[in-house]
Amino acid sequence: MSMDRALYLAMSGAKQNLWAQAIHSNNLANVTTTGFKRDFEQARSMQVFGESYPTRVYNMTENPGTDFTEGTLDHTGRDMDVAISGSGFIAVQREDGTEAYTREGNLHTDALGVLRNGKGLPVLGNGGPVVLPPSSKVNIGSDGTISVVAQGDEPSAIAEVDRLRLVNPDIRDMKKGEDGLFTMENGTPAAPDANVQVASGYLETSNVNAVEEFTNILSLSRQYELNIKMMKTVDDNASAENQLLQSS
Repeated sequence: MSMDRALYLAMSGAKQNLWAQAIHSNNLANVTTTGFKRDFEQARSMQVFGESYPTRVYNMTENPGTDFTEGTLDHTGRDMDVAISGSGFIAVQREDGTEAYTREGNLHTDALGVLRNGKGLPVLGNGGPVVLPPSSKVNIGSDGTISVVAQGDEPSAIAEVDRLRLVNPDIRDMKKGEDGLFTMENGTPAAPDANVQVASGYLETSNVNAVEEFTNILSLSRQYELNIKMMKTVDDNASAENQLLQSS
């Protein structure tokens, strides 16, 4: 194997190791993020296509998808906290106005009464973003129905104001964005699903296993060091060859 080819292989291997570490590092960074779904990472061989026959094969790291395994439900007792019980998602509105889906249910209202999730995105209801009137109590039913007791009213004066837009599309038709939100592959909004249930007073934990992610990062770091050592060895061999040629 020529030195140039060995150097290229070591360099490309180190580059793919860094990409794989980035995926696992992002998972580890979100180990405490409510409702976060970890990303898969895999390495595979990839043929090199060009002007000649594809006889060369190099490695390639890729993110083939998302792990939709459910996290555990932690009881918080807070009225505005909701967790999806089973499959499904809560619809929110991105800053660009498009619809996206999440399982992050730590909700709150802003100064204008707009219901927002932990990232500050408006939560969607039957007719768009949910807006709540000034109230002394908010209750979110298992079907997503939002009821409030208006400020100054008797505790028994409960009024239904909206309902969370809950969807449950086939996860094979969904993709995850860089912001951690999910959308449909074809870009169309998912249909509401009345069978999706929420648990009020609970939050879903991240499905990231910190020990597993940390172990993967350590293993990839050692592979990266091996590739760097190989590059150093190629450089040393090239220097020795040049000295030999100069002395001959």
